Amino acid sequence: MTYTINRLIKDTDIDAVDTRVRAALTEKGFGVLTEIDVKATMKKKIDVDMEPYRILGACNPKMAYQAIGIEPRVGAMLPCNVILRQVDGGIEVSAIDPVASMQAIGNDELKSVAGEVRDLLAEAVDAV
Repeated sequence: MTYTINRLIKDTDIDAVDTRVRAALTEKGFGVLTEIDVKATMKKKIDVDMEPYRILGACNPKMAYQAIGIEPRVGAMLPCNVILRQVDGGIEVSAIDPVASMQAIGNDELKSVAGEVRDLLAEAVDAV
C-alpha cells in the first residue's frame, strides 16, 4: 500500500508551489498549523546542504474534531503532513494518505473518517 498522494509540478520553484498548495488546502477546509523548512534545519543543525524540502502540517478542524471524538489518542497522528521537495523536473507534492497511517488503529469508524480526509487531500493535491 502506498502511503502518500503524489503529484509533480514541473518547471517551477518551491515558493510558487507552496502558495498553490496552501490555497488548495484552504479550498478543501484545511489550514496549515506547522511548517518545517527541512533544508534550513539540516544546514543549521548538522551543516549539510540539501535540495529544498518543506513539511506543512495541515489540519481540517471539522475532520480532526470528528476523529478525536471517535479515538481520543488519534491526535498523536495529527496533523496531516504535506511535503514539498525539489526533484528532477520540478517540485513533488506528497500528502500523507490518512487511511494508510490509520491502519495501526483498529477502529472502522475512524477508518471511514480517514477515507473522507484522504479524498479531500487528494482533491487538494490534484488542484495544485
